[in-house]
Amino acid sequence: MIDDFSGRVVRWQRQQGRHDLPWQNSRDPYRVWLSEIMLQQTQVSTVLGYFDRFLQRFPDVAALAAASQDEVLGLWSGLGYYSRARNLHACAQQVAALHGGVFPRSAEVLCTLPGIGRSTAAAIAAFCFDERVAILDGNVKRVLTRALGQGADLAVAAHERALWDQATALLPGAGQAADMPAYTQGLMDLGATVCTTRKPACLLCPLQTVCRAAAEGDPERYPVRTRRLKRRAEQWWLLLALSPAGEVWLQQRPQKGIWAGLECLPVSDGACSDLLAALPAQAAVQDLAPFVHVLTHRDLHLHPVLWHAPVGGSPALAGRWVGADAWPVLGLPAPVRKLLESWAPQAQAATA
Repeated sequence: MIDDFSGRVVRWQRQQGRHDLPWQNSRDPYRVWLSEIMLQQTQVSTVLGYFDRFLQRFPDVAALAAASQDEVLGLWSGLGYYSRARNLHACAQQVAALHGGVFPRSAEVLCTLPGIGRSTAAAIAAFCFDERVAILDGNVKRVLTRALGQGADLAVAAHERALWDQATALLPGAGQAADMPAYTQGLMDLGATVCTTRKPACLLCPLQTVCRAAAEGDPERYPVRTRRLKRRAEQWWLLLALSPAGEVWLQQRPQKGIWAGLECLPVSDGACSDLLAALPAQAAVQDLAPFVHVLTHRDLHLHPVLWHAPVGGSPALAGRWVGADAWPVLGLPAPVRKLLESWAPQAQAATA
């Protein structure tokens, strides 16, 4: 076991860690939970604006629970990984319905809520209730595997379970529960600002003298995870149908799959002909410049097709016309929003 591991982290965090993020220094589980969900696979700089807007519109869990899913997705639009937003909404509703609008105080119970995994539950419980429970997000895995010299492949479930056990053993002692917020934040701060994936700043790290990876001189070899999901490319066609009044035809995506539950242009992942078949005979269409939208493990090659509908015309597809005063606040996939921002104003100008 590393000598005074938790003490080193706590002292460093209090003196040199981050203290100016809007969700820090808070014992409000709603704010901590919201920030933890938003920060999953998303940079702090991106989250800042979304966090403030969410709090303005949904100042507490009751307000979020009472909102519609469309409203939540609309405010989330552009942040990506939309399953987080759907789980966020479902979680708020369960907290309101099953827990009287009050977040449970233990990580064990928090884990039963939608979208809250073991590490997120531990972060909420540690920050808000001083519970002695370990977190193990990507940044923390990097800090711990390097400090411990843990070279086992974390793609193997047994090895990750072992790291959870080690993380728990390193927690502040039973009489130091009040240190849990600083300790938990310290691990996060170290991973985000010092013990980075590439070129870690070992000279600035409070663990340098006890870190096995630093002693070995090759910290970047940790953590070890061999299993990788293969990327694949898909060809998608999008129908950008504009009415003479500058409206756009939108339909809601299925509740499962890519962009689940979002408002979207009609999509075909088979062939453009599937979309053209929904237009009047001999409809004049224009192929717009294709572009690529990168997802975590998939590259979407998007091929927009523009159709200016005649007066009274519409595609023979599920959906509705949505005006330029309405679609900007809907939950839209980022590439669809970008496309609409490029073309819808032109359609309105042409009809002015």
